[in-house]
Amino acid sequence: MDLLPLLSALSAFFAGYLIFLGLFPRKFLEEASSMKSGSDTMIQVIKELLIKKLSVKLKKYMSDKFELSVSKQLVMAGEPEGLKPEDILAMMALSGIVGVIFVLLILLMLGNSIILAPLGLLAMFLPKSWLRDQVKKRHFAITRALPYAIDLLTLSVEAGLDFSAAVGMVVEKGQPGALREEFSILLSEMKMGKTRATALRNMMDRVDLQSLSSFIRALVQADRMGTSLGKILRIQSTQMRIERTQRAEKLANEAPVKMLGPLIMCIFPTIFMVLFGPIIYKFVS
Repeated sequence: MDLLPLLSALSAFFAGYLIFLGLFPRKFLEEASSMKSGSDTMIQVIKELLIKKLSVKLKKYMSDKFELSVSKQLVMAGEPEGLKPEDILAMMALSGIVGVIFVLLILLMLGNSIILAPLGLLAMFLPKSWLRDQVKKRHFAITRALPYAIDLLTLSVEAGLDFSAAVGMVVEKGQPGALREEFSILLSEMKMGKTRATALRNMMDRVDLQSLSSFIRALVQADRMGTSLGKILRIQSTQMRIERTQRAEKLANEAPVKMLGPLIMCIFPTIFMVLFGPIIYKFVS
C-alpha cells in the first residue's frame, strides 16, 4: 500500500485547517454559532449531547482535589462557555477516546503493532492545556488593561469621588475586557454590603495575578491605615508603568535568544544546502 498520497492529503488537510483557524478564528466561531438546529445553535446541541450527558455520568467519579483545582482554573479563566469541572472531565474522556482511535487507525494503516494505541490517551490532557491557555490569555489581557484602569481610578478619586463611585466610573468608561468584568463584580459585591477590603480580597483570589494582587494589597493596607487613596493610586499607577516598561525591555532582550532556535534548525540548514549542495553534487558525480 502506497501511503505517500494518503499522508500528503492528511498533512495538507491539517495544514489548511490550522491556517484557517489562525486567519479567521472569530469569523469561524461566529458562523458556527449562527448555524441553527431547532431553537439552539449547533455548538449548544453538541455540548448538550456529548459533554453534558457524559459529565453527569462521570461526576460521581471525580475526586475532590480535581474538582477544586479545575474550579479555581475555571474562575481564573472567567468561566468560559459556562463550563464546570465535570464538563472538563467529560472533555478529557472524549479527547482520550478520540486520541486512541486516531492512533489505532494510523497504526493499522502503517501495519505496525496496535500495542502502541494507548499512546492516544495523551490526548486527554488537551482540555487541561486549553484551560491553562485560557487563564494565560485572560491574565495577559488584565495585565495590559491594568495601567489604564488605575489611571482612571486615580483621576476619579482625585476629582472627589469615593472609591465605589470611582470603580463605577471604571466599569462605565473602562476598556471592555476581563478587567472591567472583575471591577463590575467588585462593585456588585460592595453594593450588596461587603466591605471594601473583603470585596478586594475576593477579586484577588479570583484572578490570582501577581501585579493585580500587589495593587489590591496596597489598597487594603491604605484602607486599614487610613492613608489617602489618591496618593496610593498615584504611586501604584507610576509603579505599574515602570513594571510594564521593564517587562517590555525584558521581552525585547529575550527575542534574539529565542530566534536562535529557528535560525539553527531551519534557516542555517537551508542556506548550507543552497551554498554547498551544488558543490557536493558536482564532487560526487
